[in-house]
Amino acid sequence: MSVTAATTGSGSAPADAGPRDTPLVEIRGVHKSFGALEVLRGIDLAVRPGEVTVILGPSGSGKSTLLRTINHLEKVDRGTITVGGSLVGYRRSGDKLYELREREILRQRTAIGFVFQNFHLFPHLTVEENIVEAPVSALRRPRAEAHASARRLLERVGLTDKAGAYPRSLSGGQQQRVAIARALALEPRLLLFDEPTSALDPELVGEVLDVIKDVARQGTTMIVVTHEIGFAREVADTVVFMDEGRVLEQGPPGQVLDRPAHERTRAFLSKVL
Repeated sequence: MSVTAATTGSGSAPADAGPRDTPLVEIRGVHKSFGALEVLRGIDLAVRPGEVTVILGPSGSGKSTLLRTINHLEKVDRGTITVGGSLVGYRRSGDKLYELREREILRQRTAIGFVFQNFHLFPHLTVEENIVEAPVSALRRPRAEAHASARRLLERVGLTDKAGAYPRSLSGGQQQRVAIARALALEPRLLLFDEPTSALDPELVGEVLDVIKDVARQGTTMIVVTHEIGFAREVADTVVFMDEGRVLEQGPPGQVLDRPAHERTRAFLSKVL
C-alpha cells in the first residue's frame, strides 16, 4: 500500500526530538476516509516536546480518528505524521510512502503510548502483570526489572494495594489508572489519551484526571482528546478545536476557551461551559 507523501522523514523508530522548540509531533495535510465518509480533511498540527495538547470538538469531528493515526492504528490516505523526525507507519520511496512491516510498526508504537476510553486491560492477568507484559515482550526487559518498575508505577497512580487484583474487581477509575500505568511502563516519548474519562461514572472522573495532571507535571508530551473543559484550561499548553474533520482554531487555553475566534467554537463552548 502507498499514500501520497507530504514531508520528509525516515521509516525508522521515533528518534530523539531535539531542542524544545523543534516539534516532537508533526502532522501535515492528513486526510482519512472510511468509504465515502471523509473523516479527516487536511489536518496540520505540531506538538513540541513536553507540551500538553488538548483536542476538543463535537462527536464525529474526527478527534479520535486523528489520535489513532498518530500511532498508525488507522492508516492515513494522504499526508504524513512524524514523531521525533521519523515517519509513523511508512517509509519513503520517491514521492510515495509505503507501509512498514508489522514488526516495525509495533516497534514504533513502543514510543507512543495510548490510553483508550475503555481501558483494554487483559482480564486474565493481574494488575501488576498487565503492566509488566509490554516491557517484557516488546522491550525485552528482565522480568524482575519490569516488576520493580510496575510496583513504582502503581504507587504513582495510587494503587499499590491492587497489584495482585484482577481487572474485574476494580472500579472503572481504578482500571483507567492501571491503563495509564501500563502506558507509562514503556517510557513513551509521546502519550495519547482518547477521552480517558468518558466511560467513567462522574464521581470517578476526578481521580483519573488527577493522575493525568501528575503525568503532565512530569513533562511528558501528551495529546488528550477530552470533553473536560476544566482540565483543558488547567493543564493544556495548546487547545485545538476540531469540527467536521478540520482544525478550526488552536492556541493557548485562554485564547481558545475565553476568546474563540471562530463562530463554531463559540457555539460549541456555549453548550459545554
